[in-house]
Amino acid sequence: MSLSTRSRRLLVAAGAIVVALAVALVVITRDDVGRPSAGKLPLRPVGEVALPGNASRFDYASLDAERGLLFVAHLGAGEVIEVDVRAHRVVRVIPDVAQVHGVLVVPALHRVFATATGANQLVALDEETGAVLSRAPTGEYPDGLAYDPRRGAIWTTNESGGSETVIDAATGAVRGTVALGGEVGNVGYDPASDRMLVDVQGRNDLAVIGPASLAVERRVPLPGCDHDHGLALDPSDRLAFVACDGNATLLTVDLSSGQVNGTDRVGDEPDVLAYDQGAHRLYVAAESGPVTVLDLHDRRLSVTGSGQLADSAHVVAVDPVTHHSFYPVPAGTDGRPALLEQEPLQ
Repeated sequence: MSLSTRSRRLLVAAGAIVVALAVALVVITRDDVGRPSAGKLPLRPVGEVALPGNASRFDYASLDAERGLLFVAHLGAGEVIEVDVRAHRVVRVIPDVAQVHGVLVVPALHRVFATATGANQLVALDEETGAVLSRAPTGEYPDGLAYDPRRGAIWTTNESGGSETVIDAATGAVRGTVALGGEVGNVGYDPASDRMLVDVQGRNDLAVIGPASLAVERRVPLPGCDHDHGLALDPSDRLAFVACDGNATLLTVDLSSGQVNGTDRVGDEPDVLAYDQGAHRLYVAAESGPVTVLDLHDRRLSVTGSGQLADSAHVVAVDPVTHHSFYPVPAGTDGRPALLEQEPLQ
C-alpha cells in the first residue's frame, strides 16, 4: 500500500524525534555514570562562621568534641584556624605552618598536630595557647595524621614519599619510618586490633601495620578501587570505609575477613571522610563539591542522600555530641571564606 506525501512527511518527522530522544538518553546516561544514586542531601544549614584570610584552599579539620573546638587547616594561607563551634566564633589563627594539610587534635594531650607540607614537618601546637611546641622532620609531602594512644605516637602519611613517619607525641622525636612501596593515602588507628591501617593508593590496597614492630603484617586488596585515598574506621563493627578518588567509589571493608563487602558511588574525587559513630552515619566530601551521606545498617552502608553543598567543599568534620557536620569553604553565602554548619534532617 503506497503512502501519501503527508503521511511520508509525518513518518520522517516522527523518526527524527525518536532519534533525537535516543541521543538525549545516551547523553543523560553517560553524564550520570559515576554519580551516587540517592535523593537530596538530608541536611539543613544551621549556621555559618566567617573565616579569616584569603579565599584559598582549606584542607583537613579536627574537632575536640568535649570543648567544641574545631581546628581547620587553611592550606593556602599556611595557617591553622581555631573555631569555637558552640559559640560560633574564631578563637585564634595560628600562623607559620607552611602549606598545612593534615590537622589532628588530641584532647588527652591538649595538643594539636599539623603537617607542614611545605617544610616536610610535623608541627605540635599547644591546644590552649596555639604556641608551637615542637617541629619534627617527616618524609616527602606529609598529609594525613593518626594517633596511637597506646604508644603515644603520631603517624604521619608521607604521600609522595610512600611512607609513614612515626613521631613521639610528647617529645617530637622521630621513632621510625615504615616504607609502603607506593604513594600513600590516609592512615587510621584500629583500637580493636591494635593496628595501624594505611591506604596505599599507589597499589590500591590497605596496609595493616604492627605499631610496635613498625612492620607491614598484611595487605588487603581493594578490588574495584582506583587510588584509595580517604579512610574512616568503625572499630565496633570492625569496618573500614575507603574512598577511591580515581573512580568516585566508596568501599566498605570487613576488617576481620579482609573482604570488601560493599561498594557505593559517591561524588567525583572523594577526599575527606567523617564517621559519626553514634549515629552510624558516614559523610563523604568530594573535590567536585557534592557531599554524600550514607547510613550503616547491619554492617552495610546505603546512600541516604547526596547533593552539591558548595564549591570546594571537600573537607568535613562531624560532632558526635550534636551530630552536626562542618565544612570549611573558600566562599560562603557572601563569597568570603566560611565554615558551614549543617544538621541532619532526621
